[in-house]
Formats: sequence, C-alpha cells, structure tokens
Amino acid sequence: MSLLSGKTVVVSGVGAGLGHQVAAAVVRDGGNAVLGARTEANLAKSAAEIDPDGAHTAYRSTDITDEEQCVALAELAVERFGRLDAVVHVAAWDSYFGGLQDADFATWQSVIDVNLLGSLRMTRACLPGLRAAGGGSVVFVGTQSAVAAPSQVRQAAYAASKGALTSAMYSLARELGPDRIRVNTVLPGWMWGPPVQAYVQFTAHTEKVPEAEVLARLTERMALPDLATDGDVADATVFLASDRARAITGQSLLVNAGELMR
Repeated sequence: MSLLSGKTVVVSGVGAGLGHQVAAAVVRDGGNAVLGARTEANLAKSAAEIDPDGAHTAYRSTDITDEEQCVALAELAVERFGRLDAVVHVAAWDSYFGGLQDADFATWQSVIDVNLLGSLRMTRACLPGLRAAGGGSVVFVGTQSAVAAPSQVRQAAYAASKGALTSAMYSLARELGPDRIRVNTVLPGWMWGPPVQAYVQFTAHTEKVPEAEVLARLTERMALPDLATDGDVADATVFLASDRARAITGQSLLVNAGELMR
C-alpha cells in the first residue's frame, strides 16, 4: 500500500519550489493534494504538472493571513475528496533580510503574521476535518535558521517567526494529541531548489566567480557531500503526514545533509 493511499492532504504555499514538490510527493504516494497559494496561476500550473487528469488534486487561491480563505481551503478538501487527513504548511514570507540594527518592525509584524499566525490560522481551519477523520497530522515547515543562525545571510525576522512556530508546535502537540492529531516540524537547511539556485547564481555573478565555487562553500560544511533538495524535504514532510509516523508528535526533524546535528 502506498504511503498516503486514500489520504487527503492540504498543502499551503504551492509555487515552483518546495510546495510543488510536497504536493507532487502526496500524489506520487497515493494521496489527494489540495493546493493553496495566493496566485491561482501558479496553482493551476502545479496541479496540471502533478496530476494532468485532475483526479487527485484540487486548488483554491488562499492567503493564509485571511481566516475565511483558510477555512475555504480546508472545506474544499472535504467537499472534493470526502475527508481531510493532514495539512503541510509551506507558505511563508522568507524574502525579508536584515538583523536587529536595521529592523523595520512593521515589516517584522507582517512576517510574523504570515509565518506564525498564518500557519496557526490554517491549522485551526483544518481541525474540524482532521477530527472528523479520526485524527491526522499537521506538519510545519520551519528552518534550520531558527536554531542556528546562518553566516551567509541575515534573516532575523524569518528565523524568529519560524522559531516561534516551532515553540507553538509543542503546545499544539499536547492540545491536539487527545484527538489523535500529531504536530511536527521539518527544519530544512540549505535546500537545493529555486531560492538557493537563485542565491548561488546571484552570488557568483556579483563576485565574478564560478557557480560551482559558491555551491562548494555551502556543501563544505555538510556531513554529506550534497545539499538536501526540495524533494528530500518533501519526502520528510510526507512521512510525517503519513500513518507510518503515527507515534511521532512534538518533534523537529532537521533535513540538512548533516550541516547541523542536534
């Protein structure tokens, strides 16, 4: 039996990178993927690539800062597939850079509204469906930066918001455990996909060095000789969403090729 056979999973933040890979892994492993993101064109493109006949995907434009839109996405899962078994939170604001000295706290508040409160809104919207299914799984996508600051880039707001989300996970695991709802977090490090590819290309162009040199700076700190990929992180989220992780809750899993070990 496939890992997610007969299961329905809501995936927030589906674009060209990790969200797409998570949704693709859900369908690959026998499940139904319900895709949410702000841009409907991206959702349509992703669904068509993952599931050309549309039998195992559905999508709805969703801004996770809007509670009604979160509820509508969760309800779509039940309307289309008759159940809701898991939600994977990929949606995030990760493009604001800087530290404390140059912080614009109004922007920090917006980052927190998306990354922390948006994920919690989406989780709450999914609770009726998860309870009706007899339990299920909530998987947050956090970041290694929440537990160890990177030296290459400064993203204090992003790290703080994701760190808060990981802290919230522990409370949710206790609160929702009696309903057989598990809550876990995947913490990616440097992850080969569109954002890191763009970073490598930009740095190489700026410094006038080969892209391979920039990539080598990243991989030299890893225990394994290759960066984790979007697909590797997607596989970890699908495992945590599945019944094979039925006894795992309140845990953070680093997917980082061994750069940081805890």
